[in-house]
Amino acid sequence: MALPPLVFVALAALFYFGNLREDRDALPSAREGREAPPVVLTELEGKTLFDDATLRDGEVKLVNYWASWCAPCRAEHPLLEDLAQEVPVYGVNYRDDPGRALDFLDELGDPFAAIGADANGRMALDWGLYGVPETYVIAGDGTVMLRFAGPITRDVVANRIRPAIEAAAAR
Repeated sequence: MALPPLVFVALAALFYFGNLREDRDALPSAREGREAPPVVLTELEGKTLFDDATLRDGEVKLVNYWASWCAPCRAEHPLLEDLAQEVPVYGVNYRDDPGRALDFLDELGDPFAAIGADANGRMALDWGLYGVPETYVIAGDGTVMLRFAGPITRDVVANRIRPAIEAAAAR
């Protein structure tokens, strides 16, 4: 007889306290704190390609997944250009037409120290990509310090990206 009310109270407590986590909108990442997956990209014509060794070169960096067809990617682009003045930003062009990707960069500017194409999305699967844009802060040893899903904003840069860059530099 007392079991149904106890089950109800237990479930209510679980739902209530489960929704009190710090950032309910944050998507979990199985990659944070672990080594970045391998880089497997193809070249975009005329652009410098980066590889796996780049992620483990001793320098803090950002990896940004983007596409020319992605409106939020266009919105965050000026902030990537600003961040590129502070730390190298490496681009992964996700499931995009190479010509349109190059046109996007010609129009808006190219903030990427190097870039590659993930035409079939295989690398994105290995990285746990939810969708574009996504930005990763990578420590010099290749450890993923932060994965931010969605377009970065000034608030995200100040409160999530820069603190992760500082933590990566302190490693």
